[in-house]
Amino acid sequence: MRLKKMHWIGIIFSVIIAGTDLIFFLNDPNLFLFLFGIALGIVALPFIIGLVLENQREEEVAAMFLEFSRNLAESVATGTPISKSIINMSRKNYGPLNLFIAKLANQIALGIPVNEALQNFSYDVDSPVINRAITLISEAERAGGEIDYILESSAKAISEVEKLKKERKAAIYNLVVQGYIIFFIFIGIMLVMEFKILPLTEGIQGIGGLNIQSLSSVPDASAASATSAITAQDLARPFLYLLLSQGFFAGLTIGKITEGTIKAGIKHSFILTIAAFLISTGAEASRNFF
Repeated sequence: MRLKKMHWIGIIFSVIIAGTDLIFFLNDPNLFLFLFGIALGIVALPFIIGLVLENQREEEVAAMFLEFSRNLAESVATGTPISKSIINMSRKNYGPLNLFIAKLANQIALGIPVNEALQNFSYDVDSPVINRAITLISEAERAGGEIDYILESSAKAISEVEKLKKERKAAIYNLVVQGYIIFFIFIGIMLVMEFKILPLTEGIQGIGGLNIQSLSSVPDASAASATSAITAQDLARPFLYLLLSQGFFAGLTIGKITEGTIKAGIKHSFILTIAAFLISTGAEASRNFF
């Protein structure tokens, strides 16, 4: 993955925060973890933004290719050869596809076969929707079939796929919101247990009818003293791991449900895990100030 300007800015700020954290707050574990989480969030944020922008680009490319396919089908239906139709349409505006369509038209104008030029176009754009459509168009052009019918069918197929995606997003939007709400309620429950319930166990000398102090009379007294030294903070530490794992897998699930790919869930995993980490460590660090 090629690093861009925003990636380097995130890396620089992250290194500054992490360095400051190591120099000044290493003796305070709670505040150290909180600032370290901020540094991780800053360095990962540009990559998540890039992933979101890439998904938006893919949606826009699919929409523009749908328009391109419709116009191409209409032009071919009038009797114009597909090669001439592509060259004519290269002068129109298709947003993010302009450069790729211009390259496609130039290749055809130079005498490259339409089938090969379309394959190059599909490789350059690198979109699953376009790859499927170009495969159909190329096979139809190679076989000498009704290319206008294939183009029209491809445009309809792309239109139906995009329509189904939008309908699915709208239908399960409430589930996504509920997933976020449930996760933050889960964080609240963990914080209540950590700060209200677990501190009450520090005064309990026996667990399950077993007196911890009585263990000092057994031969392994060191193990008994280590057991009795367990604090509420030690018992609460696994809560952070539970929150991080819950946020990571919940985000992947949300992405799979909404957009059909686990890749789309990375942004949700980032939001949930960073939020869980910062809330948990921030609440722990606030003990020093309140």
